[in-house]
Amino acid sequence: MSFGDSKAIVTNQDGLNEHLDEVVNKHLSHPFLKPISDHTQQAFDKINQQIAAFSGPVILDSCCGVGQSTRILARRYPEALVIGVDKSLNRIERNVEDEHETDNFRLIRADLNDFYRLVVQHQWPIREHFLLYPNPWPKAKHLQRRWHGSSVFPYILQIGKSLTLRSNWLIYLQEFQRAAELAGKSGNISQINDEQPLTPFEAKYQASGQLCWQLKFAQL
Repeated sequence: MSFGDSKAIVTNQDGLNEHLDEVVNKHLSHPFLKPISDHTQQAFDKINQQIAAFSGPVILDSCCGVGQSTRILARRYPEALVIGVDKSLNRIERNVEDEHETDNFRLIRADLNDFYRLVVQHQWPIREHFLLYPNPWPKAKHLQRRWHGSSVFPYILQIGKSLTLRSNWLIYLQEFQRAAELAGKSGNISQINDEQPLTPFEAKYQASGQLCWQLKFAQL
């Protein structure tokens, strides 16, 4: 596949998933009790020491992949410590050429289902949380694999003063927006027109002529 030939998302949903409200309300009313994985606990404990010693704002870049977005955010917010988290060690350790690289970011391999709960438990002082181009899981039967349909969704809404999601699948953002409304949170969706793509996926989608969208919660 060439750079500008990214396929559009194919789904069997016509709109919001018919089970969305039921699933979200269940997760909002029941705590997530799955044990924390050892590798995520160890990764968190290590970076938590740096967070505790840092006096500035913290920015969380979830599902950061190879860390391009983390590096861009670190340049954009030089006063902050930017934490990029991804479940894939291969992506985290991939060499990314960046002649303007700064030293105010860290890349961590962890399971975000566990990491999010630890962040909430330890009350990290996160100013902004970015969740950029998560796996859409577009089949209707996979709703609970989407972040807003997952058991950890209530914790996501407790992280950061603001939350920014991006996707090339508008329904994903509309579903997240609705799920957040059920929890009393209000966000706005807009089309993205950034000159500098934040992630490799964003660059590919835009080069393929696909629209990219942003859901922004200015205040959580």
